[in-house]
Parts: sequence; structure tokens; C-alpha cells
Amino acid sequence: MSRSLKKGPFVANSLLEKINFLNLQSSRSIILTWSRSSTILPIMIGHTIAIYNGKEHIPILISDQMIGHKLGEFVPTRNYRGHVKSDKKVKR
Repeated sequence: MSRSLKKGPFVANSLLEKINFLNLQSSRSIILTWSRSSTILPIMIGHTIAIYNGKEHIPILISDQMIGHKLGEFVPTRNYRGHVKSDKKVKR
């Protein structure tokens, strides 16, 4: 279910403060965050945000096509390695 337009997009306050601080300094350093549910806003374009996937922080460069999506959409939490190839079943 989408969020109400009256409320606006959700962005963690700590993440928003870090981005505003870097925009004022006009510097581009990596920002660590655990907030996968934060929405990507236009002020985040060009920043590299390291998003936590449950094991490590994965750095993602924010582009203009990502606006409106959530941060967690770009960092998968599960790694599918395929089925086991050593099946001893008879192949038909």
C-alpha cells in the first residue's frame, strides 16, 4: 500500500540530516545507512549511499532514475546460488 500524499515520502531523519550537511559542504562522501525503507528524493542525486543488507553495507550511487523508489530495492538481502548440480537422479 502506498503512503498518503498528505504525509509525504518517508525518509529517516538521520539520513536526511547527513545529506543536507554534505550538500551544504558540497562534498561527496559515502553515507552509511540502515534505513532501507527511506524513499529516494531529488536532493540525494549524485551521493553514494551504503545500504545495509543484513550482512554488510553495499554502496549505491543514486541517479535521477531512482527517485521515488526505496533504498532497499537496490540491495538484495538474499543471494540465490542455484540448485545443487550433484543430483544423483536419473535424467530423462
